[in-house]
Amino acid sequence: MSQTAASTATVTEVEVRRVAELANLELTADEVPRMQRDLNAVLGYIAQLNELDTNGVPAMAQVAEIVRDRGGESSADLAGAHLRPDLIQPSIDRAAVMAAAPESDGRFFKVPKVIER
Repeated sequence: MSQTAASTATVTEVEVRRVAELANLELTADEVPRMQRDLNAVLGYIAQLNELDTNGVPAMAQVAEIVRDRGGESSADLAGAHLRPDLIQPSIDRAAVMAAAPESDGRFFKVPKVIER
């Protein structure tokens, strides 16, 4: 991405077209500038978030530990009330599924090729 300011990255029309190509999207001439504007807005918001001081904030994969409900209980404490129990259960029989498939080799589904590039 080209740089217009020291910390502000902008997406060019060429980059929009390349991303669209990689995503196998066909953008019209009218859609390219709109997509460019939208992507630049997202990058602007990310730049704004990067200005926040996150020193002292521990890294985490889930935010459930810090979310509190109105009663003061953490959502982690309430998880059992909202989620099903994590139980081992038998799965669907592979032979039955493969027998019902339009096309398979007995182990995998056969599907038409969709990527031409």
